[in-house]
Amino acid sequence: MANEKESLFSKKNLQLLTGPLGSQNPITVQVLGICSALAVTAKVESAIVMALAVTIVVGVANMAISLLRNSIPNRIRIIVQLMVVATLVILVDQILKAFSYGVSKQLSVYVGLIITNCIVMGRMEAFGLGNKPWPSFLDGIGNGLGYGMILVIIAVVRELFGAGTITLPAIGELRIIPEAFYTACGYENCGFMLMPPMALIIVAVIIWIQRSRNKDLIKK
Repeated sequence: MANEKESLFSKKNLQLLTGPLGSQNPITVQVLGICSALAVTAKVESAIVMALAVTIVVGVANMAISLLRNSIPNRIRIIVQLMVVATLVILVDQILKAFSYGVSKQLSVYVGLIITNCIVMGRMEAFGLGNKPWPSFLDGIGNGLGYGMILVIIAVVRELFGAGTITLPAIGELRIIPEAFYTACGYENCGFMLMPPMALIIVAVIIWIQRSRNKDLIKK
């Protein structure tokens, strides 16, 4: 049992989880999933829900493709991958509509577009097809968490300075910048923060900070 636990949570496997949070981040290093980073980060709530949805889909899809990898003909592997992801996305979409209809409406078509998310397809093609199910699952979860981390950071900055609030799932809107501050100091929210171009600027700043702190990324 001890050897089994060591193999499941070995240093190599843990690296699959932690790597995408830093030097192998799918958004800031691999530049994948940028579209949804621009589209769903006007509110923290939407970013968190999208992050969880993508993490679940990419983790389970990666593991499923790994389980099927020896029985998938090479010429139809992309079709099989799309079928697996489409099934998972439909399930996620229906669960969102059942338990969080408001967020589902905010995310709109972007939940469905998880099917073509570069991160999901990229991990299945680059990792799931060539590795065992458990590492593939960890790789998917790690990349989903790395993607979600960037989404939440962008959303916090955009909503805080664009609306003065932070909206969280199951809690609702929290007023962070008090109304008294607006009255006393003449502060006004920056509407530009809520526009999609601002998300791209924030991503660029995060990439700049990350690469300035990690010189190895400059070559990538």
